[in-house]
Amino acid sequence: MQVKLLVEGGDMQPGPALSQKLGPAGINIGQVIQKVNEATRGFKGMKVPVEVEIDLATKAIEIKVFSPPVTELLKKELGIEKGSGLQKKTKVANASIEQIISVSKTKLPNLLSKNLKTAVKSVLGSCMSLGILVENKNPLEVIREIEEGKYEEEIHGERTETPSEKKEKLDAYFAKILAEQERIRQQEEAVKAAAEAAAAAPATAEEGKEGEEKAEEIKAEEKKPEKKAEKTKEKK
Repeated sequence: MQVKLLVEGGDMQPGPALSQKLGPAGINIGQVIQKVNEATRGFKGMKVPVEVEIDLATKAIEIKVFSPPVTELLKKELGIEKGSGLQKKTKVANASIEQIISVSKTKLPNLLSKNLKTAVKSVLGSCMSLGILVENKNPLEVIREIEEGKYEEEIHGERTETPSEKKEKLDAYFAKILAEQERIRQQEEAVKAAAEAAAAAPATAEEGKEGEEKAEEIKAEEKKPEKKAEKTKEKK
């Protein structure tokens, strides 16, 4: 019996889907979870594909762990929780080519790539979907540069460590990007608030006018007894 799962590395939890698959076969679900968590402990904080092989005759359990998805590896490498929901507008990180090579090397055995260079270009494609800059640029531009021969030394040398001076420059550039994104966000919120205020203004004015009319009516009603009293006084 084979069960394919995508679990939190080192932190798989029991759930109805697993119970439905293993329960009828009389498999100890707690034991399966324990073995999966032990096998995936090194991928803590990432989603990890796992295959659980179970011998129904002996109840023997075998766990096969596969490399996490590229997106999970990128998020861990760059220290981000999630990608951008607006890739063209909002950027979430600025990676070095060395970081991309590192992720590519980890994922290469599971990619349909004939060599590391092809794997790097594949990982760069994932960077686009997550809203990640690479070397201060759009990943598509970096792919074109690789095809033109740039970064050959880094790729063939399988460099995975980013020089500290380079990392500082990448971080400084991205800090400016973040500041600009925040400025635009605040500007858009101000415009939205102004538009909402303008849309509410006519209704407010109308409500104010109705309030004034109602107040006049009340005053008029209050004056009626006074006028009646004056007329009675005059007759006397």
